[in-house]
Amino acid sequence: MAGVGERALALLRQGDGAAARALVDAACAQDDSEALAMRALWRVEGRVMPRDLPAARADMGAASAAGNVGAARMFAGFLANGVGGTRDWAGALALLDAWTDRDPVAAQQRTLIAAMALDPAGDPIHRARHHPVADQPLISAIPGLLTAAECDLLIALSERRQRPALIFHEGQKRFVADPVRDSDAAGFPIVSEWPAIHAINRRLAAASGTRIEQGETLQVLRYRPGQQYRPHLDAVPGLANQRGLTLLVYLNDDYGGGETRFTRLDLAHRGRKGDGLLFANCLADGRPDPMSEHAGMPIRSGTKWLASRWIRQYPAEGPDGFGQHEAVRA
Repeated sequence: MAGVGERALALLRQGDGAAARALVDAACAQDDSEALAMRALWRVEGRVMPRDLPAARADMGAASAAGNVGAARMFAGFLANGVGGTRDWAGALALLDAWTDRDPVAAQQRTLIAAMALDPAGDPIHRARHHPVADQPLISAIPGLLTAAECDLLIALSERRQRPALIFHEGQKRFVADPVRDSDAAGFPIVSEWPAIHAINRRLAAASGTRIEQGETLQVLRYRPGQQYRPHLDAVPGLANQRGLTLLVYLNDDYGGGETRFTRLDLAHRGRKGDGLLFANCLADGRPDPMSEHAGMPIRSGTKWLASRWIRQYPAEGPDGFGQHEAVRA
């Protein structure tokens, strides 16, 4: 007999959301871990039922206690980053400890976090070293921002989720292929910002001198031979809360080509595995700086892996963070 999740999805495909919700709610009342995990996701997405992050967190916790590995991963992330309730870094680590013998991803994260120099809140103890590359716009290299093991984990966790890069087309009100970037991309939104990812994000925030809440979703980009990111600006004209900074981390270095080129400076940069590159995107008055135009040059051989985090001028308002289709001012 089909499980509750499969039956609920079948009802949704038939357009009967009310019946799907009733089925899942009834199963949740019986502490069914699959149903609890499904309802948690619905509550995060605002699909089938209203978006409710505290209720989603509660469902994830119940599903985790009932033995659902996917819910346990999400719940650890919600504890680590404070989504839907109080931030509880110690509780997130304790949950990873409880799952290390059942979930290899939990074990990987726990090993990685144990090797990080963190304070009790999960913030990095040491300051990143910056090497100036240019003054206008401000560009700096950050050697060894991530360890080789951290780079490998980001690649491993993103590899199966890589999809062609998309952008939100305001006119069509849908996601379309990015005409500037032909790479593949995978993001780590709140349901997959697990404790190790969150700790990395906190380090990126510290390295950029910003608050973690200013960062958009961490992305991992994959460039195969011939793929590139054509000249572009990361700042978006008219954006009320501008992308003031960009922080890149080179996750590998066994590829040919792929330099980051600042086209108006005639400056090319290529980091080693784990190195960061931080640069400003805006002028003093907040307008996009045309001198920050840059490109990811075509890959000649191998595969390039790159982590990317756009950093806003100030934190997002509300619990939803920054959407890729955030409205811009006319």
